[in-house]
Amino acid sequence: MTVEQLAAYELIEKQQIPEMNSVGYLLRHKKTGARVALLSNDDENKVFNIGFRTPPSDSTGVPHIMEHSVLCGSTDFPVKDPFVELVKGSLNTFLNAMTYPDKTVYPVASCNERDFQNLMHVYLDAVFHPNIYKEEKIFRQEGWHYELENTDSPLIYNGVVYNEMKGALSSPEDMLDSEIMRVLYPDTPYFHESGGDPKVIPELTYEAFLDFHRKYYHPSNCYIYLYGDMDMAEKLAWIDEKYLSHYEYLEMDSSIAMQKPFAEPVEKTVEYPVSEEETDDAQAYLSYSTVVGTSLDADLYLAFQVLEYALLSAPGAPLKKALLDAGIGKDILSSYENGIAQPYFSVIAKHAREDQKDEFMKVVRETLEGIVKNGFDRKALLAGINYYEFRYREADFGNFPRGLMYGLQMFDSWLYDENQPFLHLIALDRFAKMREKLDEGYFEALIRTWILDNPHGALLVLKPVPGLEAKQQEALAEKLKAYKDSLSEEELIALAAQTKELKEYQDEPSPQADLEKIPMLAREDIKREAAPFINEELNVEGTTVLHQNLFTSGINYIRLLFDAKEVPADLIPYLGLLKHVLGYMDTDNYNYGELFNEINCHTGGITSTVNLYGNMREPEKYRIMVELRCKALVSDTDFGFAMMREILSRTRLTDTKRLYEIVAQVKSRLQMYLTGSGHSAAAVRAMAEFSDSSWVTDQISGIAFYGLIEQLEKHFEEKKDQIVENLKLVMQYVLRPENLIVSCTSETDGLEAVKKELPALKACLNTLPVPERTRTEELLKRPAKREGIKTPSAVQYVARAGHIKKYYGTYRILKVILSYDYLWIQVRVKGGAYGCMSGFGTYGDSYLVSYRDPNLGQTNEVFEQTPEYVEQFDASERDMTKYIIGTISDMDTPRTPAMEGSRGLASWLTQTTLENIQKYRDEVLDAQPEDIRALSGGIRELLEEGAFCAIGNESKIEKEKELFDTTFRLFGA
Repeated sequence: MTVEQLAAYELIEKQQIPEMNSVGYLLRHKKTGARVALLSNDDENKVFNIGFRTPPSDSTGVPHIMEHSVLCGSTDFPVKDPFVELVKGSLNTFLNAMTYPDKTVYPVASCNERDFQNLMHVYLDAVFHPNIYKEEKIFRQEGWHYELENTDSPLIYNGVVYNEMKGALSSPEDMLDSEIMRVLYPDTPYFHESGGDPKVIPELTYEAFLDFHRKYYHPSNCYIYLYGDMDMAEKLAWIDEKYLSHYEYLEMDSSIAMQKPFAEPVEKTVEYPVSEEETDDAQAYLSYSTVVGTSLDADLYLAFQVLEYALLSAPGAPLKKALLDAGIGKDILSSYENGIAQPYFSVIAKHAREDQKDEFMKVVRETLEGIVKNGFDRKALLAGINYYEFRYREADFGNFPRGLMYGLQMFDSWLYDENQPFLHLIALDRFAKMREKLDEGYFEALIRTWILDNPHGALLVLKPVPGLEAKQQEALAEKLKAYKDSLSEEELIALAAQTKELKEYQDEPSPQADLEKIPMLAREDIKREAAPFINEELNVEGTTVLHQNLFTSGINYIRLLFDAKEVPADLIPYLGLLKHVLGYMDTDNYNYGELFNEINCHTGGITSTVNLYGNMREPEKYRIMVELRCKALVSDTDFGFAMMREILSRTRLTDTKRLYEIVAQVKSRLQMYLTGSGHSAAAVRAMAEFSDSSWVTDQISGIAFYGLIEQLEKHFEEKKDQIVENLKLVMQYVLRPENLIVSCTSETDGLEAVKKELPALKACLNTLPVPERTRTEELLKRPAKREGIKTPSAVQYVARAGHIKKYYGTYRILKVILSYDYLWIQVRVKGGAYGCMSGFGTYGDSYLVSYRDPNLGQTNEVFEQTPEYVEQFDASERDMTKYIIGTISDMDTPRTPAMEGSRGLASWLTQTTLENIQKYRDEVLDAQPEDIRALSGGIRELLEEGAFCAIGNESKIEKEKELFDTTFRLFGA
């Protein structure tokens, strides 16, 4: 049977979409009105997504809490956490759920047909038949609840979403995004925080929560998407028979109200917390935002992405440069948010003074008026168009399935017009149209219409208040104490009993019979052979060239790698700064803005990075590689190399004004990273106490690097000459022909193009003797063994780390077991943290870490008890198979050509053989419970190291400072 012959569905549209190599179908389920869109093609990485329009009417976070809660058991799969069971035991290539300002989506992906069907079944049952109606504790666990250990203990709020949003809104950037929506759309659902405001989340009742599901989680409000190589008709027939046919059409209003334009721009000031001891008065955020049409204007949707790039996000972009030149902000951010009904455009000056707001607006207006009057730099616009077109054609989304990203983008039109799911997928003609309009004043007119003359705008000031976080915590504690004091003895006893009941519910495992209802593959369904590395080593005139011969659609992925082995230890942090300098400063032939635009006009971009590679044969060894990466059409390889030569040999480091801008921007971006992803930095910092390679990582991108950058920015005038000198030294040590390795991922024509360019590249590198300098082998100061690092955050990131002496493939299984069983239950489900992870490195460096965690010492206690859990681990054959499948799923993620090329290169650099990875794979596939128990000694080794790092709330770290050898403030120390 074909899709067209399905009696339950009405075919509205069928069209060829050559850009996606797909046939697109738009259908409507006749009985319920459910909307269906299909992209049928030969991609084995199949995707299913079901989404609902879920406009919030308050900031209790009910859409977000619902997204968590429906995945906590359903009629067909009554286990307490089917989501986790799928993570542990499916071959998924993607499995998650996401809450947006106006929609909630549930996507899954898999290359295995049976597995894909299982994932679809679990997700459809979750959204339509969740256990939330039978079990109130799901709401309390995932949303919020009062927690009272006993009648004498303090009363607190807890809950997974509650703590997640405390962490999310600790980031000033996230807080600013939320406030921009509130001020631009006061009469629409966008005024409310769909994720939930921690101050408002406790106002949500169980009844209102259930009402939300009844109203919105119905087929008449759903959007179903299928992508890939499958029998679409069979899938749709099953979805109808199993779910949709059991519902009647429901008339509902889930429409997104449009905000009426303002008569004139508005202004608002909002406070945000900074450290108690913060003395820098330039900590404000100044933003100006305007509403830009609707997301159904396909030309505007694409053109404003290009405009935002050319005005603000490209280095040297005119509006960014004008603000920095005027001394307004240390970093200029921008956004064009087009995933909502009425997109908005924002320019943001970060770390400005509050009293600069009028000057900020003056510079913005005068700069834009100048561009409109004198015309845009044509090269900048061409670079922007080419940048987006290259990404569009390449369609490389890294680890994320292509079909997933297409499906999510479809919602940018489909949610607001059910007849237009493919509007933004078909874009090649729009890129051509934009090029034609370059000389017609098209982009200048957009600036005039949508920014300068647009009354629907807002000036928002995020004002720093030292110690505000502590005051808010104090006020919350007082509020909870007052509420507790108002309760009778009987009510307190009942509340303590309720807390105990929830913990008992969380401790109680799902019945085995329920667990067995989750469909699962067998070990035999898994391929035993590890995928070989694709890599050919060549010697081209004395230089090692590695070629990964792959079909890349005519793109040449080139990497120039320079071994940094000769860099002295005290200069290693400057490698971290160097990667932000290469390609972002003037050269002999271009200013840095022209350089960037020139590159993006003719290539897919040039980036620099610093990576560490271990050594499989000698685990104590590692290599630091400075890398320059270029992707370009094979026919543009010569241009890519010309630009890389320009960057490597003609960069002008002496422009200290530009160098200061880079240092200040690096500081700003690191603050965002450390606030939002503190778990990664905490794990690296803890490992840096005992691991040489982690010490280097910390020095070039972690806590230590931030400390250096903050000092360089603060004392730039007195240090600038030394900074220039150190960068020059590092470049002399590193950028030498004898340090060079070249990697090329392409077909053979790409390799030949690279060989042709190699002599000129080597000729431009430094061959002069390196200046005499004492080279010390000893690494410099290590972090303390136990560190508490204070930030103005409402939550913690807690890490324990150590070195395991011998690595086995079974550690990969243990990672799944800990991350989704032991740590998941203890740290997330019971502790209320948003996340918990573990990592076991092939070379021995390993860690346990929590993410957006309300706790500190309690989490450390959970980590301490991990060896006992592993020692007592037992599992049935079915459960063991489940863990193995989940592990292999992680190992066998589909790879794009660029990723496959990186894998081949890394295998050569780390001296990893196919035999190595086959051994680890066999250890995974053949694992028995006793093999997991045997790892308890390794976990003891990890914990006996004693390395401990927590990044988070100042008062929490201060309150539990006995856990640490030292504590310090991260920002503004």
